[in-house]
Amino acid sequence: MPKASAVKVSRKKTKTTPYDVAEYLRTPEDMAAYLDAWLVEAPEDAAGIARALGDIARAKGMTQVAKDAGLSRESLYRALSTDGNPSFATILKVARALGVRLHAQAA
Repeated sequence: MPKASAVKVSRKKTKTTPYDVAEYLRTPEDMAAYLDAWLVEAPEDAAGIARALGDIARAKGMTQVAKDAGLSRESLYRALSTDGNPSFATILKVARALGVRLHAQAA
């Protein structure tokens, strides 16, 4: 009978890093396309659209966006967070500060 040999199994841990879309929003065109995708794919998801604006704001720099929108940085973070519920006026201010426009078209 052949000898049973011990097989050593090497188990390497896979290192993962969190995905942050803001790192990939480099140009105004990227930012507009990202927001437009949210508006087209999930038009009823107000929280998702606000989060998308938050991603774009982080890509541009929250401090500058808050200043351009006439908001404090803290209130901007709060409004565009997962639990935030920004007013439409805030959304319009942030969109203007980001240099993006919201568009309407017949459904």
